[in-house]
Amino acid sequence: MMTRFGFVLAAATLFSGAAWQSVDAQVARTTSAPLDVVLVGGRVMDPETNLDAVRAVGIKGGRIVSVTSGVPAARDTVDVRGLVVAPGFIDLHSHGQDSINYRYLAHDGVTTALELELGTYPVAPWYAKREGKSLINFGVSASHPGARRAMLDGDSTAEGADVISATGAFVRSPIDPTRLPQLEGRLDAALNQGALGIGMGINYTPAATRQEILRTFGVAARHHATVFVHLRSAGLLDNGGAAGVQEVIADAAATGASLHVVHVTSMGLSATPVLLDLIDGARKHGLDVTTEAYPYTAGATFLQSAIFDPGFQERQGIDYKDIMWAATGERLTAESFTRYRKQGGLAIIFSIPESAADQAYRDPHVMVASDGGFQIHNGVPIGHPRSAGTHARILGRFVRERHVISLMDGVRKMTLLPARRLERVDPDMKRKGRVQAGADADLVVFDPARVIDRATFEQPAQYSDGIVHVLVNGTFVVRGSNLVPGVAPGRPVRGR
Repeated sequence: MMTRFGFVLAAATLFSGAAWQSVDAQVARTTSAPLDVVLVGGRVMDPETNLDAVRAVGIKGGRIVSVTSGVPAARDTVDVRGLVVAPGFIDLHSHGQDSINYRYLAHDGVTTALELELGTYPVAPWYAKREGKSLINFGVSASHPGARRAMLDGDSTAEGADVISATGAFVRSPIDPTRLPQLEGRLDAALNQGALGIGMGINYTPAATRQEILRTFGVAARHHATVFVHLRSAGLLDNGGAAGVQEVIADAAATGASLHVVHVTSMGLSATPVLLDLIDGARKHGLDVTTEAYPYTAGATFLQSAIFDPGFQERQGIDYKDIMWAATGERLTAESFTRYRKQGGLAIIFSIPESAADQAYRDPHVMVASDGGFQIHNGVPIGHPRSAGTHARILGRFVRERHVISLMDGVRKMTLLPARRLERVDPDMKRKGRVQAGADADLVVFDPARVIDRATFEQPAQYSDGIVHVLVNGTFVVRGSNLVPGVAPGRPVRGR
């Protein structure tokens, strides 16, 4: 019997096939004229059709119009022999939503960066601020903690992840049950403004009751949207977040909302396989549940957040020495922890076993997402190396050096799978994550023998190597491994 999730995928496939037939007719009318760009001689990898062959990729008007053995005429013919041509990488979990972060993401092959874990509130000004000014494509979810802050503290000025650097009643005060309809109304409005789902950092708002979380899932279900969740709990005392997964899977089952569990390895730690079993089991029984992981042994968050409330050592299985202050690179002591927690700022947390990412990526459904975003300190980007090197690290270390997954699987986890996660709320995502005629010309061209991350915990703000060309909507943003000045082809990804 076909599951609910299987039915949705089948319907999407049929719709996609009809759409491509229409596109084929358009291509036939346009390819007689010279194309804008043709990439010649590259190894083209399309994760949807499993194409893996030398082809010429023709681009016109921001779309791919041909993928052929022959070479069509174009105003700009680019020789990419010896290189891989793949869909541009789609990062579902990118807190770095500004021009500085977009440069690092582009050098890592990212063409679409989305702030979905924590989102923002309100949504409309966030999109307006970036329209026509962005190097890469961008999008955001409706922020549950942001809407909470607006209700309880009368302030919604913090964008994206910056909301969790703030303090106030929204963190540790429950919302009276009689006021929950107000919260629902705020999230409804944000979704109507184009939010791509609802972002929830339950671990950052520990006072949010289970009733409140359930009601929030209900809002997402009414909009046929996904809830992107940082679980209520993680670490050793909770068997690696198993209870947190069980809570949100139950909410998804009760409401019919789609669910995406963020950074499964930093929630599961050594019990990551348990979380994967829960998520895979829910999927097999018809629920629309997905997850992601980043390829590092450390996470990062604000030291002043609720995650570091008393008892964090027992909950997370770490001590002060396992925390690094991002601004200086020093490992903390009890004294420096107290001092920096009062000051507030970004900390790196070394808690994830080496094996966790391998276990996650061997699951064919687990996506790659960075959870990255540099903070600017004295004019210098500081933070976690995932902000600059996540995608090149997958290709260089997990594919080429360690053979954890195949090259096609690595590409699929960074392109097609995240595109499919969003197709129900934004049908235009059917044109991303593919190298096919009719798809958006969001492309990354990389050297499979050389691609590697250079960002380290000590020096995180370093561009990746081996990412040779990156195109966003048919415009080069990286060419010959260098940023192209003066271009802003990024477009919004919005809910419908």
